[in-house]
Amino acid sequence: MIRATIAALLVALSLGVARAELPPELPFDPGAQERWVLVDTEAYRVTVYRGERPITRLDNPAVGRYGTAETRRRGDRTTPLGSFRINRIDRDSDYRLFLGLDYPTMRHARQARDDGTISRAEYHAYVDAYAERGRHPQDTALGGHIGIHGVGDLDVEIHRRVNWTNGCIALENEQIETLAELVDVGTRVYIR
Repeated sequence: MIRATIAALLVALSLGVARAELPPELPFDPGAQERWVLVDTEAYRVTVYRGERPITRLDNPAVGRYGTAETRRRGDRTTPLGSFRINRIDRDSDYRLFLGLDYPTMRHARQARDDGTISRAEYHAYVDAYAERGRHPQDTALGGHIGIHGVGDLDVEIHRRVNWTNGCIALENEQIETLAELVDVGTRVYIR
């Protein structure tokens, strides 16, 4: 028991992430064994957790060229904030691997309608498309095709210096491979 506690503490300290660093606003209870991903866009860190325990950390992700946003519009090159789930894994991506997120969620659509980012008509088009397809539509005024991916054949040195994506989160190719080994369809991803 004491050895397990010491081992868990050493893992947390070696990752530089303490339990106190869990987001206080986390919109779900990760449970003791749930594996989930925190993308911290201020600390530029992607951390994979099992419950409240960090199991790996990936530094220096790139986000959208124009930063992050609570609500976004198609083409604005911002990364959406909030809680998502991985809904597809594309191993044949131009960016090495693509872990698709279920953006835009119904919450994002409602928030965008309420704050005037999209019109009521655009909101109803989203709701109708969701009802028709049974999944989050990717061709709405809020954009779509958001995920976590690698650099692919692009210049990794540029990746290390600037935010360059159209709204996704990018990791170096080795990092996306590591992440893909730890997640699956259905894994929660919280972007803050």
